[in-house]
Amino acid sequence: MKNLSFAAGSAYTALLAFIIVCIDNVLKPHMPLGGGNGFTYIAFVAWAVYFFSGCTLKGGIRAAIGYVIGITFSIGIMLLAGALGCLGCFAVPTAVFVVVFLVLYLEKVPWIDLIPAMFVASGCYFGIMTYVPDAQFCTAATVEIIYGFIGLLFGWITITGKGCIEKLFAKKQ
Repeated sequence: MKNLSFAAGSAYTALLAFIIVCIDNVLKPHMPLGGGNGFTYIAFVAWAVYFFSGCTLKGGIRAAIGYVIGITFSIGIMLLAGALGCLGCFAVPTAVFVVVFLVLYLEKVPWIDLIPAMFVASGCYFGIMTYVPDAQFCTAATVEIIYGFIGLLFGWITITGKGCIEKLFAKKQ
């Protein structure tokens, strides 16, 4: 029965991945950037963030807060790097040093202490800003928040649904 339960849980998770890709197919033509290419990868990355945030609703909320903070601090890095342009090739590294130093203090603040989520969000944000033509601060943030929150929601749906599947199969034993 355990093999059947595992197979059902795997099929359920695969179905959720299928649904995320379908959601992307619907959303991507309406995104303010990306030329209709979609951002499924952000949803999948955020889905994984839900798992390393503890697989709980509280962890998911902390991850969502971390996403917003990560994006905000990424914008701060870009603005600070621009202001430090006189440093030449050291402008961005200096801005990163200053902002990351400050971000790490958030580890001491309840509910906004999930530093890995901030770094993941920041990495995705810098990816958009670097590789998506015509990306602006607000459009990149909007796209990442939409897809990031979809991924976090699907993390919660995965854990909740797999719990139901396990209970269903436990009753049959």
